[in-house]
Amino acid sequence: MVLLLFVDLDPQLAALGPLGGFFVLRTGVPPRGPLPTLAQAYTAPRLDTGHDVYADPITFRIHKVAQSIQAPEPRIAVSVAHQALAARLWSVALGTAALYGRLPDLDPRLLHWDPAGSALDDLWLSEVRPLPVEAIGEVVRGGHLVPLAAALRSRCHISAGLLWGNAGSALAGAVRQLDRWAQANGRAEVSGRARTLAAELFAHSDLSGTLDPATLRRRSCCLYYRLPGGGLCGDCCFTRPPKH
Repeated sequence: MVLLLFVDLDPQLAALGPLGGFFVLRTGVPPRGPLPTLAQAYTAPRLDTGHDVYADPITFRIHKVAQSIQAPEPRIAVSVAHQALAARLWSVALGTAALYGRLPDLDPRLLHWDPAGSALDDLWLSEVRPLPVEAIGEVVRGGHLVPLAAALRSRCHISAGLLWGNAGSALAGAVRQLDRWAQANGRAEVSGRARTLAAELFAHSDLSGTLDPATLRRRSCCLYYRLPGGGLCGDCCFTRPPKH
């Protein structure tokens, strides 16, 4: 169990700012106007056109990613889109927990998503409500990754194991980034908190088999190698790109 010194969550979650990248979480009302919540995105009916950001945010995002990376197969775009959102969710949750000793309530009904945007401006939390860090698994895994995987698999034939592999890889990546920041800024306690929380998260059955515990290499592939000019990720289960 993690022992933390509690620091009140400020309304802007300002402590996340220095972490940069996927860790920053905007709060309040998006300047471009209302955005769909992730709860709406997870439950929206599938629309094959992918043109309506509000009617079907998930399909819109898949189409946007597919065009951006020139994906030759829909499941590659699904995997890339999934891993990016999983990385955002793990990063903001783990970063806040490690820095504050508290977790913001990331209820999908409070978290607004711009599927046309990119970090830092893709996620907006409408209200900052503190939760104990022990809730991090249920908040991210149960509240987001489970319904996100269901929504993606209803739109594309893709392995559940691949998606959980993405989630495990994204969690490990968030820990590595926090490690680097903590070492560079003399905040060893932040790294320790993040590692302890991650170890507890990886003990859950959904994540426990996703990475090799000795090497932290994945046991599934995100399919990135199948992109034109794509290679292997740093934690890929393959040592050379398979022929396809």
